Amino acid sequence: MAWAEWERAKAEASQGRGARMQLNQAPPGGAGDSDLVVYQDDLGAVGHEAFILHGELKKKADIAGTGADKNGSGSTMQAAAALKSHNLGLGAELESTVEIWSSQVKHVLQACAHISNHLDYTKKMHAQEDAGIAAEIRGRTGTLPVSALSEYFK
Repeated sequence: MAWAEWERAKAEASQGRGARMQLNQAPPGGAGDSDLVVYQDDLGAVGHEAFILHGELKKKADIAGTGADKNGSGSTMQAAAALKSHNLGLGAELESTVEIWSSQVKHVLQACAHISNHLDYTKKMHAQEDAGIAAEIRGRTGTLPVSALSEYFK
């Protein structure tokens, strides 16, 4: 944005003619067609993919533990130690790379586990709520008044 445009925008805003922004408020007349809809199958599919990704990452992204020796040091860390023992700066850098990589992989694994677990929990809770509502409706004698139904949509 050029300086002249910026000055014009400031002047319009101060006169109340500029664009306005509203936050944390639904548009007048309700949400319209912007409602969020999630289906049980979608939740299950996302949770399942997160579970699969977690397993694959755990197996394939562990460069710190790959080719571990009897002390548990992986081949990359063994290479870093060998380079450091010959006073090569690359050894320390390789060691640092493995540590950063391992930290990042752990974060991604935690995120995958969180997504999978949360979606499983959400799916289970909604199923329990649906079953409770159905049981309450079935247990009533006669028709269910609209006021009782509206309680479920708050």
